[in-house]
Amino acid sequence: MRRVGNYELGRTIGEGTFAKVKFARNTETGKSVAVKILAKSTILKHRMVDQIKKEISIMKIVRHPNIVRLHEVLASRTKIYIILEFVTGGELFDKIVQQGKLPEDETRQHFQHLIDAVDYCHSKGVYHRDLKPENLLLDYQGNLKISDFGLSALPQQGVGLLHTTCGTPNYVAPEVHSF
Repeated sequence: MRRVGNYELGRTIGEGTFAKVKFARNTETGKSVAVKILAKSTILKHRMVDQIKKEISIMKIVRHPNIVRLHEVLASRTKIYIILEFVTGGELFDKIVQQGKLPEDETRQHFQHLIDAVDYCHSKGVYHRDLKPENLLLDYQGNLKISDFGLSALPQQGVGLLHTTCGTPNYVAPEVHSF
């Protein structure tokens, strides 16, 4: 089994365009974590250095029960390892696909968690900009947790509006497409 720092890496639990997420166990504490692995060559090739630095700095700022927690960041010569809280319940998207319409009381609880976390982020000057069911995870108790701050923004002091268009096309508001 491959090791990174105090972590034994296991199976792949997610894959994105630029990263792979693996299950891992802290060999000192026995706690489970998720490890987001980014190849430095890919980051350089796609000019994503500033974006990755921003994502990590944002994850260090946001500490809330409804946001996936950043534990630490490690690096090797070729890779960056972002050690995150392991959230066992999977994506809200998968639950909706599997179950269809969710019960109203459960949906209300998820919405309350989402609004609490978004309000907290905004109070810290953090704007996620890619909220969608695939980026909302559920823990073993059904609590919602926001993940993937890759498109987030930290506007400079005094700036009221963000002017870059971003987000997942299927979820972006129609008026954003008109730019």
